[in-house]
Amino acid sequence: MAYETILVDIADGIATVTLNRPEVLNALNGQVFNELGDVALELGADPSVQAVIITGGDKVFAAGADIKQMANLSAVDAAIGGRPSHRAFSLIETIPKPVIASIAGFALGGGCELTLVCDVRIAADSAQFGLPEIKLGILPGAGGTQRLPRLIGAGKAKELIFSGDFINADEALRVGLVNKVVPADQLREETLKMAKRFAARGAVALRLAKSAIDEGLRMDLEAGIQYEHKCFSLLFATVDQKEGMRAFIEKRPPDFKGQ
Repeated sequence: MAYETILVDIADGIATVTLNRPEVLNALNGQVFNELGDVALELGADPSVQAVIITGGDKVFAAGADIKQMANLSAVDAAIGGRPSHRAFSLIETIPKPVIASIAGFALGGGCELTLVCDVRIAADSAQFGLPEIKLGILPGAGGTQRLPRLIGAGKAKELIFSGDFINADEALRVGLVNKVVPADQLREETLKMAKRFAARGAVALRLAKSAIDEGLRMDLEAGIQYEHKCFSLLFATVDQKEGMRAFIEKRPPDFKGQ
């Protein structure tokens, strides 16, 4: 599928999706959200893709929503206009493969919310994060008030959302917003290294591990444990489980088939 606001590259089982609106600091609008949702469906169904990277490039991740597009919306318009972002973020969040956000420069507003729907976040030391919507008289409307507290805790999330202030990469690492911070000139290399490490694992086990974590977080502990056990048991019907354990016993690297 052809896209206008994003670039898609697939190589060696790794799909890289790059936001491509540099003239507006990768500001997110309806078209971007529609294309992100479509590419999430495409990559999720592509058996050649084992992991996905989402990035804005070397200078900026995404500096939020396109405020000019939002300024004169009515309440009804805002309700309707929010649907593409909710669709896109839900589809990215449920890609049945590891999704890594590779973040340089600003990740603000909707850009910060986009990082939250990824499984893992790796940031350049140049990165800055923030949800500044409160300074515009609104609140984060693409899942930020729900996903951020689940990731870093309610108290810190409320501080960031109530103030609208930015935090740098080191603070983001300290509070658990990102998994790793690297020098800016190493961001691409380190992100690709992480993606390849994930992609080398068994695809079926990865899919079910992600499902066990994400679905389990929506359940009480006992229900989550039961769901995990179901996922665990199902893996013993796979080719990869047999290969993985045989390779361990034979002291050799496994040759996973994704089956």
